[in-house]
Amino acid sequence: MSDRLHSSRTVRALFIVLGVIALGLGIAGVVLPVLPTTPFVLLAAACFARGSLRFHDWLLAHPLFGPIIVEWNEYGSIPWRTKIVAIVLMSTTLTVSIVFFVEPRWLQLALALFGVALATWLYRVPSRDRHEE
Repeated sequence: MSDRLHSSRTVRALFIVLGVIALGLGIAGVVLPVLPTTPFVLLAAACFARGSLRFHDWLLAHPLFGPIIVEWNEYGSIPWRTKIVAIVLMSTTLTVSIVFFVEPRWLQLALALFGVALATWLYRVPSRDRHEE
């Protein structure tokens, strides 16, 4: 794994900063369903893999985020339950935002299109624990 670290100390520091930002957004996504947790945590893992073995190992060992990262790294998939919960929470939050808080029609449409695009991408990611019919 150490051969994955970037050779430049400055670039490693930038990867660590980007990883911390991505992880912060992922953690915010746990309580704010409009932010997708999984893609930000995967991005943080990728940044830490190039910037800091210590942070990367810590994230892989984390009880909440580690299994998702391992599943993605080893199989390129996201657990079915994680995927469905993310889509349902994101859709609910976007719907409430569009109906009650967002005024301009163009912004409502933009949020709806963003939600559909993100939900479609997430749904299309394979899940090993659910066989397609």
